[in-house]
Amino acid sequence: MTRSTDVIVIGAGIAGSACSIELARQGHRTLLLDRQQFPRHKTCGEFMSPETREMLEHLGVDLLDCEKTTGLMDHASIILPDGGEIEAPLPGTAYGISRYVLDQLLHKQARDAGADIITKANIIATRQLENKEYEVEVKQGDEYIRYHAKAVIGAHGSKKLRGTQSGEGLRDETIYVGVKSHYRGIRIPARVELYFCNGGYVGISPIENDTVNVAALLTLDSVQGSGKSVPEIIQAAALTNTRLAARLSEGRTVQGTQVSVAPLQLSNVPEPWSSYPHIGDAMLVIPPLCGDGMSIALRSAILCARWTDSYLKDELHYEAWQSEYTREANREFAPLLRRARTIQQLAFARTNRFYPALARMFPGLASYVVKATRLSGMR
Repeated sequence: MTRSTDVIVIGAGIAGSACSIELARQGHRTLLLDRQQFPRHKTCGEFMSPETREMLEHLGVDLLDCEKTTGLMDHASIILPDGGEIEAPLPGTAYGISRYVLDQLLHKQARDAGADIITKANIIATRQLENKEYEVEVKQGDEYIRYHAKAVIGAHGSKKLRGTQSGEGLRDETIYVGVKSHYRGIRIPARVELYFCNGGYVGISPIENDTVNVAALLTLDSVQGSGKSVPEIIQAAALTNTRLAARLSEGRTVQGTQVSVAPLQLSNVPEPWSSYPHIGDAMLVIPPLCGDGMSIALRSAILCARWTDSYLKDELHYEAWQSEYTREANREFAPLLRRARTIQQLAFARTNRFYPALARMFPGLASYVVKATRLSGMR
């Protein structure tokens, strides 16, 4: 069976949903595909900066109107393994909301805009035809369907999709594991807490319903032998930061919220294009310590939707669609990534025990670092 549409977005997370909203609102027949069922918990810091809120409002999602109360944060606290601490104000109020809730809000906006969403859709193959259009073969249950579209957009996250592969040197060689669990009973001020530990870091931030999100990014080497479950991996990491262990002891895990993802490789440079444009983590995996992955996902989706809209309206030919989006994505995200990787390297240098003293000597230093890894407001 063959079906036609204007554009197919592969991956129904934050980036894919946002891009689908924008394109459907422009009147394009938009199909959003994902291999898993929604809503579901996802490995994510669940931290939304002021820039994220601005872009969500542009998409029609107002967190303050959300039925579930969101967590609020106005500063960040970084706790080193030796107990040293650095505090920095955030550039505006940040929000915490679970991906379980946020993805539902975005999917509603996408459907209201006219997009079709199909989950549990296994992508068998994605082919580019001689006329530069696309054919996507999908298995839905026991049925095989070929979709034909003028444009395809990859929002499939950092995992390799069938037929796509990162070129040599585009991703860091270090393999990471990401884990997430919600906890109840942990009371923290209006802040995001970031704990350095052996092999990575663990972030704690408030979300809805008096719950906190505990998310960790750890090297594969550091988690081997620490247990198979997400709570066991988090507890093992806490053995190398006593203040983290004390914080976790205040609460209990929320059953059913544990998720992990591996392998993860941080980006050395953005990857805006393969045989089609990439957005979100398919384009750029940034250290969670630096910046805000949610705002990058949303910004890349909005940028890509603008150029794709012009292409679908025949205002651009294929080569211009590719070159213009690639140029703007590199201009927007490459400098941010360079700053983020530099800060990550400094953060895990052996001299990091001296950083709290430096922050006290130069009070504006921590604020500068926070601002250096943020996106600018929407233009």
